[in-house]
Amino acid sequence: MPLRDVPLRAAYERDGYVFPLEVMTPARAAAHRTILESVEAAHAEDAVASKIVKGFASIVLPVVDEIMRLPSVLGPVKEILGDDLLVMGANLFIKEPATPAFVSWHQDLTYWGYDDALEVTAWVALTTATPDNGCMRFIPGSHQREIVGHRDTFDESNLLSRGQQISVEVNEAEAVDATLRPGEMSLHHGHLFHASNPNTSADRRIGLVIRYVAPSMKQVSGQATFAHLVAGEDRFGHFELLHPATEVMAHGDVENARRAIAQQEQIGYAGAADRGKRIT
Repeated sequence: MPLRDVPLRAAYERDGYVFPLEVMTPARAAAHRTILESVEAAHAEDAVASKIVKGFASIVLPVVDEIMRLPSVLGPVKEILGDDLLVMGANLFIKEPATPAFVSWHQDLTYWGYDDALEVTAWVALTTATPDNGCMRFIPGSHQREIVGHRDTFDESNLLSRGQQISVEVNEAEAVDATLRPGEMSLHHGHLFHASNPNTSADRRIGLVIRYVAPSMKQVSGQATFAHLVAGEDRFGHFELLHPATEVMAHGDVENARRAIAQQEQIGYAGAADRGKRIT
């Protein structure tokens, strides 16, 4: 159920998600959309740069760094994970109008290689998110399960890196549509079953997805992947911390993003028989 009078943490622990949470005005969301789309357009002809803008926005875009540090965003996440927070990545999830792009039922932490589940995904709506344009759908309480079996489909219309899909049966009748207005966000657990349908509307559906983790989290392999310290302190040193982006696509940030691509593909495609599709 959407968050109403139930305390945020209690709702999250019960359902595995909370929404809607207002984090900025619709006007501010529209302004951020304009900035992001201008950067996107400027790099549309360069496949690698376009991939970095959309998939590794936290490293190269100051506007994204600003959003992921907003008190209105950090406050609810702190209620769940505590005062020390890292962002291990932020990317744009865009569905173009009247296209078949979808996201299959999956659990986020399946292929991320972490040793724990102290992770919260914030989905910040820069446009409306409705059933018509492919908003997220959640299965309440499914976060209480461990990681279940997934199969790789590498479906070209699937926005997930491997087209990964839960192998167990999902009862669609239980699904809750995470409807959001521009400037609102949802939070969900890394074990939660979630998916989204195609965008059948006449406008783009744009969400900024921010992955928050507790600093105690680490890669099972021991590899120190990139992260940004956005609240409190890191007393563990499991991540390679990056400075905030101060200009769009700065040379040093782009180089870090290239390294992040290599890291993410190494971890995210571990055990995959088909690497024809790449993480975005």
